[in-house]
Amino acid sequence: MSMQALALAFLAFTAIGGIAWVFIYPMLSGEKKAESRRASIARSEPAAARQADKSQRSRREQVEGSLKDLESRRLKEKSVPLSTRITQAGLSWSTQKFWIISGVLAAVAGFAALSAGGGVLGAVGMAFGAGFGLPRWLLGYLKKKREKAFLKALPDAVDVIVRGIKAGLPLFESIKVVAADSPEPLRSEFLAIIETQTIGMPLGEACARLYERMPVPEANFFGIVIAIQQKSGGNLSEALGNLSKVLRDRKKMAEKIQAMSMEAKASAAIIGSLPPVVMVLVWITTPDYISLLWTDRLGQFMLVCCVGWMTIGVLVMKKMINFDF
Repeated sequence: MSMQALALAFLAFTAIGGIAWVFIYPMLSGEKKAESRRASIARSEPAAARQADKSQRSRREQVEGSLKDLESRRLKEKSVPLSTRITQAGLSWSTQKFWIISGVLAAVAGFAALSAGGGVLGAVGMAFGAGFGLPRWLLGYLKKKREKAFLKALPDAVDVIVRGIKAGLPLFESIKVVAADSPEPLRSEFLAIIETQTIGMPLGEACARLYERMPVPEANFFGIVIAIQQKSGGNLSEALGNLSKVLRDRKKMAEKIQAMSMEAKASAAIIGSLPPVVMVLVWITTPDYISLLWTDRLGQFMLVCCVGWMTIGVLVMKKMINFDF
């Protein structure tokens, strides 16, 4: 038998074996039956699985809606009205009272500058700084101090709510426990939630409004978790437990960032305090040498420009060493 005939027989045998492997072997090995069973199971999807998928999609839509709401609130935060800023600072002043206090401070500062011989330009600068800058700085300082106290007590309050829910208490009763035992400002904020819910507002919406009075991401997280649970249900104790862990991790991260940036903040404080300290020392040793800065018109202009430049430099350094996360 020639080599050509052997090669042709080998190719024919290989082709027949391949066809048998493709069409006959699946029937003998049971793969055909397994595929049909998998297809039938896939076609007859259980109603519970479809319901779970629907619930998951609903939760995802709720989260997306809440995140969009968060973005819109952040955009609105750039133009916060004065009455809201006063409330966020923890003061019970009216807008009229704030403007009266600002006017009194401006008048006192301007009169003091004129009495010290600072001239009209110096008096106007002092009046502007005391009437417009000082009250707003005070509002910002009180707001940050209040936010720090709120964030310090919020994780413990969430843990109290989780333990109350696991013990069988309703969410509203657990919030009442927090409002009764927590320190300020957490106490007053949770009392505001209770009062808002008492007059008929849903609890989820009342908790979501916490962000308007306390504009920190942690308060918004709490409001989102409660609002989503109220709308779509779920294990609230597990969700709040995860929230408590997130809050504590954010607190640790903030403390770590503060420790890492202390060197830069100390450098900024030293550099920013050097010019006024040197000016005071020169005024103590040789007052006639530096008195031209507030007696001469050109000196007053130079002093105002220096204060403006120093303020811009301090603000730029503050922006560089403050981190958002």
